[in-house]
Amino acid sequence: MFRKTSVLGLLGLSALLPLSAQANNFNYNYFEVRTAFDPEIIGAEFSTFLTENSHIVGRIDSELDGDWDAAAGVGFNGPVGQFADVYGQLLVHHINYTDKSASDSVIEAEFNIGGRLWLAEQLELTARLGKLGDRSVFHAGARFHSTQQLSLSLESRNNGIHGPQMALSVRFQY
Repeated sequence: MFRKTSVLGLLGLSALLPLSAQANNFNYNYFEVRTAFDPEIIGAEFSTFLTENSHIVGRIDSELDGDWDAAAGVGFNGPVGQFADVYGQLLVHHINYTDKSASDSVIEAEFNIGGRLWLAEQLELTARLGKLGDRSVFHAGARFHSTQQLSLSLESRNNGIHGPQMALSVRFQY
């Protein structure tokens, strides 16, 4: 009788526990340096945890011609399963254009949502979709984690400012 009650109690307790993952599958504490082609830009990005499922983000990209796209904001992140995370960001951009016929600088908001997936032990796939003002934002790529602190990435990206580009990045995680 006691054994039957214990087994039923354990089964009942296990039914109450969630089946999804409880910890993030990816590190959101990083500093990244990147370059992109056509047009050529250089950029940097920083992210650090606020809480277990939220982080702050800051980034800047430029063609080094007196222009820039600086953004800062907050992001959320959480596990979807054992090998995937969903994340998103709400950013405020300060964009300074080189074209003097356009307004010199504008402030716009961006919202994006994406996912990160472990394809293999050291290979991550990532994708992100969003809106910057009335323009679309898209990033998709692969990241190779050579160590726990260093990763290299190849991405196709359209940040809403410079159009579609191929980008290479180095990310230092802490």
